[in-house]
Amino acid sequence: MRFRGQEYTGRGVTVAVLDSGVDASDPRLAGAEVSGWRIQLSATGHAAIGGDFTDENGHGTDIAAAVRVTAPDARIVAVKILDARLRTNADLMVAGIETAFRNGAQVINLSLGTPNMGRAALLRDVCAMAVEAGSVVVAAAHPGGERAYPADLPETVGVATHPDCPLEKFYYFAPHRFPRSEWGNLTGKFLTHGYEVAGGERGRFRGSGLATAYLAGRMACLREALPDASAAELMEVARQLALTPVPEIGYA
Repeated sequence: MRFRGQEYTGRGVTVAVLDSGVDASDPRLAGAEVSGWRIQLSATGHAAIGGDFTDENGHGTDIAAAVRVTAPDARIVAVKILDARLRTNADLMVAGIETAFRNGAQVINLSLGTPNMGRAALLRDVCAMAVEAGSVVVAAAHPGGERAYPADLPETVGVATHPDCPLEKFYYFAPHRFPRSEWGNLTGKFLTHGYEVAGGERGRFRGSGLATAYLAGRMACLREALPDASAAELMEVARQLALTPVPEIGYA
């Protein structure tokens, strides 16, 4: 990522991928530093952390590879909170976010979310703690424009996508220009690329989950460029770098 006349690759920055685990032997992760944990809830509701972050689905590995497209030198920490059928819950998301920031992750990627408003306050609390610790939480918006947490929280970087978005650009729906009454759940969100990228070619459209990973990589590059900035300052820089979308992009 080019910023202030220099190229940044996320070197020295840790990105936590909260997902189905990561296959560190995947060729797309060749040369990457990959570590991680698995988090499960015990019968008493307490988080149990183990060392096996094997990806039983492939989704988390895809997301980690997408992070490296825009931040090829970032460290990857897999926080496995999804099972083989990609099922999880808000309590596991909370435990994953807290585990990530308490263990030094500067960027936390959630290419997932929950529509459960009853857990939004709990998610907001842990995201606020992450921001206070200096971590940026990047989360996927609902693909159908419905509510999704933590993407709809002000403490996070919410990410939507559209088939016309190029990889090298990203947009921001500033609330003062795109009021919720007209633009609904896109207000306050970033809009960016959602295609698989292999060999420089864009492949199958994968939507906001993949777009979130690409933007998480860009946030890692910004963290490398601005190591002393707060999480809130990094999010504001990203907003300033973003382009202003126009109705012709497809959201009318």
